Amino acid sequence: MKRTEKKNYILISAENAELTDFTSQLTKHHQDFESSNIIVDLSKHKDLENQQLLAFLEVSNLHRESNKSFVIVNDVLGIDELPEELVVVPTLQEAEDMIQMDEIQRDLGF
Repeated sequence: MKRTEKKNYILISAENAELTDFTSQLTKHHQDFESSNIIVDLSKHKDLENQQLLAFLEVSNLHRESNKSFVIVNDVLGIDELPEELVVVPTLQEAEDMIQMDEIQRDLGF
């Protein structure tokens, strides 16, 4: 698991780990980054299936309960195939934009 600190979020990528192991590590170490917005970069994983992304649902919900953003970058699956609680966007730029919009909404009290 590779972790890179950015201005208003932490970028986490799976590197060479299996996604099952990666989601377990992410959940296990959630307290290490629970006060930051998170972008999980899965853009290199081109053979993903719904069930593999659904494994992130628990940690995503947990993270959003802390009033922070949790965004996954992957362009393999369409958003219509996933629950709306799981935020998946096709590019890193869109993930950054999503966090910025979330921050604005939180600042306005939504």
